[in-house]
Amino acid sequence: MVRVKICGITNPEDALFSVNSGADYIGVITYKKSPRYVSKEKRLEILNAVKDYPVKKVAVVVNESYEFIKELLDEGFDLIQLHGDEDISLAKKVGMERVIKVFRVKDTVPSVEEWEDAYAILLDTYSKNLYGGTGKTFNWEIASKLVEEGYKIFLSGGLKPENVERAIKQVKPYAVDVSSGVEREKGKKDYTKVEEFIKTAKSLKI
Repeated sequence: MVRVKICGITNPEDALFSVNSGADYIGVITYKKSPRYVSKEKRLEILNAVKDYPVKKVAVVVNESYEFIKELLDEGFDLIQLHGDEDISLAKKVGMERVIKVFRVKDTVPSVEEWEDAYAILLDTYSKNLYGGTGKTFNWEIASKLVEEGYKIFLSGGLKPENVERAIKQVKPYAVDVSSGVEREKGKKDYTKVEEFIKTAKSLKI
Protein backbone atom coordinates (compact mmCIF):
# COMPACT_ATOMS: atom_id res chain seq x y z
CA MET A 1 0.00 0.00 0.00
CA VAL A 2 1.27 3.44 -0.92
CA ARG A 3 2.05 5.85 1.91
CA VAL A 4 0.60 9.37 2.06
CA LYS A 5 2.30 12.62 3.07
CA ILE A 6 0.14 15.65 3.71
CA CYS A 7 2.44 18.65 3.37
CA GLY A 8 2.06 22.34 4.03
CA ILE A 9 0.48 21.76 7.45
CA THR A 10 0.20 25.09 9.28
CA ASN A 11 -1.90 24.36 12.36
CA PRO A 12 -2.60 21.58 14.89
CA GLU A 13 -6.18 21.04 13.71
CA ASP A 14 -5.13 20.20 10.15
CA ALA A 15 -2.34 17.99 11.47
CA LEU A 16 -4.70 16.00 13.67
CA PHE A 17 -7.32 15.63 10.97
CA SER A 18 -4.71 14.39 8.48
CA VAL A 19 -3.30 11.87 10.94
CA ASN A 20 -6.73 10.62 11.96
CA SER A 21 -7.61 10.23 8.29
CA GLY A 22 -4.63 7.93 7.78
CA ALA A 23 -1.70 10.13 6.77
CA ASP A 24 1.69 8.44 7.29
CA TYR A 25 3.67 11.68 7.13
CA ILE A 26 2.91 15.34 7.76
CA GLY A 27 5.11 18.08 6.35
CA VAL A 28 5.74 21.45 8.00
CA ILE A 29 7.44 24.21 6.03
CA THR A 30 10.16 26.30 7.67
CA TYR A 31 10.99 28.36 4.55
CA LYS A 32 10.06 31.97 5.37
CA LYS A 33 9.22 32.91 1.76
CA SER A 34 6.57 30.20 1.56
CA PRO A 35 2.90 31.17 2.06
CA ARG A 36 2.74 28.03 4.23
CA TYR A 37 5.66 29.02 6.48
CA VAL A 38 5.29 27.94 10.11
CA SER A 39 7.03 29.71 13.01
CA LYS A 40 8.78 27.81 15.79
CA GLU A 41 5.95 28.52 18.23
CA LYS A 42 3.36 27.07 15.84
CA ARG A 43 5.63 24.15 14.90
CA LEU A 44 5.80 23.11 18.53
CA GLU A 45 2.00 23.27 18.78
CA ILE A 46 1.69 20.99 15.75
CA LEU A 47 4.29 18.54 17.04
CA ASN A 48 2.64 18.43 20.45
CA ALA A 49 -0.77 17.75 18.90
CA VAL A 50 0.43 14.59 17.12
CA LYS A 51 3.06 13.39 19.59
CA ASP A 52 1.09 10.28 20.55
CA TYR A 53 0.38 9.22 16.97
CA PRO A 54 2.52 6.91 14.79
CA VAL A 55 3.04 9.57 12.13
CA LYS A 56 6.41 10.75 10.82
CA LYS A 57 6.91 14.49 11.16
CA VAL A 58 8.84 16.09 8.30
CA ALA A 59 10.43 19.54 8.46
CA VAL A 60 10.80 21.11 5.01
CA VAL A 61 13.88 23.33 4.67
CA VAL A 62 15.41 25.35 1.84
CA ASN A 63 19.17 25.96 1.92
CA GLU A 64 19.38 26.08 5.71
CA SER A 65 22.38 25.62 8.00
CA TYR A 66 23.17 22.42 9.85
CA GLU A 67 22.59 24.29 13.13
CA PHE A 68 19.03 25.17 12.16
CA ILE A 69 18.34 21.60 11.00
CA LYS A 70 19.70 20.29 14.31
CA GLU A 71 17.24 22.58 16.12
CA LEU A 72 14.38 21.09 14.10
CA LEU A 73 15.41 17.56 15.02
CA ASP A 74 15.63 18.64 18.66
CA GLU A 75 12.11 20.06 18.40
CA GLY A 76 10.87 16.58 17.54
CA PHE A 77 10.88 16.22 13.77
CA ASP A 78 11.70 12.74 12.48
CA LEU A 79 12.84 13.66 9.00
CA ILE A 80 14.31 16.65 7.20
CA GLN A 81 13.17 17.39 3.65
CA LEU A 82 15.95 19.21 1.79
CA HIS A 83 14.02 21.24 -0.77
CA GLY A 84 16.76 23.59 -1.97
CA ASP A 85 20.20 23.24 -3.53
CA GLU A 86 21.78 21.48 -0.56
CA ASP A 87 25.03 19.59 -0.89
CA ILE A 88 25.26 15.94 0.07
CA SER A 89 27.85 16.80 2.74
CA LEU A 90 25.09 18.53 4.72
CA ALA A 91 22.85 15.46 4.41
CA LYS A 92 25.64 13.19 5.62
CA LYS A 93 26.17 15.44 8.63
CA VAL A 94 22.45 15.29 9.44
CA GLY A 95 22.34 11.55 8.77
CA MET A 96 21.26 10.24 5.38
CA GLU A 97 18.63 8.02 6.99
CA ARG A 98 16.82 11.16 8.22
CA VAL A 99 16.89 13.03 4.90
CA ILE A 100 14.31 13.24 2.13
CA LYS A 101 16.04 14.89 -0.82
CA VAL A 102 13.89 16.83 -3.27
CA PHE A 103 14.59 16.98 -7.00
CA ARG A 104 12.60 19.51 -8.99
CA VAL A 105 11.97 17.82 -12.31
CA LYS A 106 12.09 19.56 -15.69
CA ASP A 107 11.96 17.15 -18.63
CA THR A 108 14.77 14.69 -17.96
CA VAL A 109 15.54 12.11 -15.31
CA PRO A 110 17.53 13.82 -12.52
CA SER A 111 20.87 12.41 -11.36
CA VAL A 112 20.02 10.98 -7.97
CA GLU A 113 22.74 8.33 -7.62
CA GLU A 114 24.72 9.96 -4.82
CA TRP A 115 21.54 10.28 -2.77
CA GLU A 116 20.63 6.58 -2.87
CA ASP A 117 21.28 6.22 0.90
CA ALA A 118 18.80 8.97 1.77
CA TYR A 119 15.54 8.05 3.50
CA ALA A 120 13.81 8.81 0.21
CA ILE A 121 13.90 10.86 -2.98
CA LEU A 122 11.02 13.28 -3.52
CA LEU A 123 10.22 14.37 -7.06
CA ASP A 124 8.44 17.70 -7.50
CA THR A 125 7.67 19.93 -10.47
CA TYR A 126 10.36 22.44 -11.44
CA SER A 127 9.57 26.13 -11.24
CA LYS A 128 12.06 28.93 -11.83
CA ASN A 129 10.49 31.04 -9.09
CA LEU A 130 9.24 28.50 -6.55
CA TYR A 131 10.73 25.81 -4.33
CA GLY A 132 7.69 23.57 -4.57
CA GLY A 133 4.01 24.36 -4.16
CA THR A 134 3.49 24.84 -7.90
CA GLY A 135 0.28 22.80 -8.07
CA LYS A 136 1.48 21.43 -11.42
CA THR A 137 2.38 17.91 -12.46
CA PHE A 138 5.45 16.80 -14.43
CA ASN A 139 6.03 13.88 -16.79
CA TRP A 140 5.37 10.86 -14.56
CA GLU A 141 7.36 8.57 -16.86
CA ILE A 142 10.47 10.17 -15.32
CA ALA A 143 9.32 9.10 -11.86
CA SER A 144 8.45 5.61 -13.13
CA LYS A 145 12.00 5.12 -14.40
CA LEU A 146 13.49 5.88 -10.99
CA VAL A 147 11.00 3.58 -9.27
CA GLU A 148 11.96 0.82 -11.71
CA GLU A 149 15.63 1.43 -10.85
CA GLY A 150 14.80 0.68 -7.21
CA TYR A 151 14.70 4.16 -5.67
CA LYS A 152 12.31 4.93 -2.82
CA ILE A 153 10.26 7.66 -4.44
CA PHE A 154 7.83 10.19 -2.98
CA LEU A 155 5.76 11.56 -5.87
CA SER A 156 4.74 15.19 -5.55
CA GLY A 157 3.68 18.06 -7.79
CA GLY A 158 0.09 18.79 -8.77
CA LEU A 159 -1.45 15.77 -7.08
CA LYS A 160 -5.10 15.97 -5.98
CA PRO A 161 -7.98 13.59 -5.27
CA GLU A 162 -8.92 13.55 -8.96
CA ASN A 163 -5.57 12.33 -10.29
CA VAL A 164 -3.90 10.45 -7.42
CA GLU A 165 -5.25 7.06 -8.52
CA ARG A 166 -3.84 7.51 -12.03
CA ALA A 167 -0.52 8.71 -10.59
CA ILE A 168 -0.15 5.71 -8.30
CA LYS A 169 -1.10 3.20 -10.98
CA GLN A 170 1.38 4.70 -13.44
CA VAL A 171 4.33 5.41 -11.14
CA LYS A 172 3.92 2.91 -8.27
CA PRO A 173 5.74 5.23 -5.85
CA TYR A 174 6.60 4.49 -2.24
CA ALA A 175 4.54 7.53 -1.21
CA VAL A 176 2.44 10.34 -2.64
CA ASP A 177 2.82 13.89 -1.36
CA VAL A 178 0.13 16.57 -1.53
CA SER A 179 -0.20 20.14 -0.33
CA SER A 180 -2.14 22.61 -2.47
CA GLY A 181 -4.27 19.83 -3.98
CA VAL A 182 -6.11 19.37 -0.67
CA GLU A 183 -6.44 23.02 0.36
CA ARG A 184 -9.44 25.34 0.51
CA GLU A 185 -7.02 28.28 0.65
CA LYS A 186 -3.25 28.58 1.02
CA GLY A 187 -2.22 26.99 4.29
CA LYS A 188 -5.70 25.72 5.19
CA LYS A 189 -6.73 22.16 4.40
CA ASP A 190 -10.06 21.13 2.89
CA TYR A 191 -11.00 18.16 5.05
CA THR A 192 -13.22 16.57 2.40
CA LYS A 193 -10.31 16.64 -0.07
CA VAL A 194 -7.83 15.35 2.52
CA GLU A 195 -10.11 12.44 3.34
CA GLU A 196 -10.80 11.65 -0.31
CA PHE A 197 -7.12 11.84 -1.27
CA ILE A 198 -6.00 9.49 1.50
CA LYS A 199 -8.90 7.07 0.99
CA THR A 200 -8.25 6.82 -2.73
CA ALA A 201 -4.49 6.37 -2.32
CA LYS A 202 -4.84 3.74 0.40
CA SER A 203 -7.43 1.72 -1.53
CA LEU A 204 -4.96 0.84 -4.28
CA LYS A 205 -2.76 -2.24 -4.35
CA ILE A 206 0.59 -1.69 -6.02
